[in-house]
Amino acid sequence: MTTKSGLAGQLAVVAGFENPQAELEQYPTPPELAAHVVHIADLNDDIEGRTVVDLGAGTGMFTLGAALRGPKRAVGVEIDRDALQIARTNRRRVGTRTEIHWVQADATRVPLDIDDPTTVVMNPPFGAQDGNEHADRDFLTTASDIADVSYSVHNDGSQEFVEAFAADNGGEVTHAFAAEFDLEHQFDHHAADRTEIDTEVYRIEWNRSD
Repeated sequence: MTTKSGLAGQLAVVAGFENPQAELEQYPTPPELAAHVVHIADLNDDIEGRTVVDLGAGTGMFTLGAALRGPKRAVGVEIDRDALQIARTNRRRVGTRTEIHWVQADATRVPLDIDDPTTVVMNPPFGAQDGNEHADRDFLTTASDIADVSYSVHNDGSQEFVEAFAADNGGEVTHAFAAEFDLEHQFDHHAADRTEIDTEVYRIEWNRSD
C-alpha cells in the first residue's frame, strides 16, 4: 500500500477548477488533505473492494485518491459539467485503472442505487455563501441514504451539529479529527493569496434501511 505521503504525491498532479463558481463553493481539495482522509479510510477497511462515492467531486481529488487504494469501483458525482471534464483529464494524469463512473448530477439528489458496501468520501460546501446555508446538511442526508460509512470535511466547530445529525438519521460518529485546509486565493472576497483554515473530518457509520 502506498504511504500517505506517497498518495499525496500521486494526487499533486490533479488540476483544479478553471472557472470556479463561488455559489457552489468550488474550492479544490488539497492533495495532502485528500490523501490523509483516504489513508484513514483505507486503514479502517473502508476502501478496498467497496464502492466509493465522492459527492460533489469537483475535479476528482477524492475520487481519484480512493481509486488509487483498490476499491471495487469509484463514482464521482458533480453538477458542474466543466469540472467533470477536468476530472476525466485528471484521471489520465493520475493513471489509475480502477473502474470510475463520472456522474453529472446534484449531489443532494443522486440517481444512484448501490447494493454493494458503499463508502462516501466528500468535501461538501460549508454553507458559507448566502443562499447556501446548511449545504453540508443536504450532503450528509445523501450519505445517510446511500452509504454504510462516510467521511466528510466540515468547518471548524461542527462537532455538535454533525453528531446530532448523525444520531437523528440512524448514524454514529466513530472518528473525528482536525485537519488544515490550504485555501488558495480564487475569488474577489479572498484577501490573502493563501489561507490555512481549520477543518474537521468525521467518520460516520450509517444504519441503512434497504
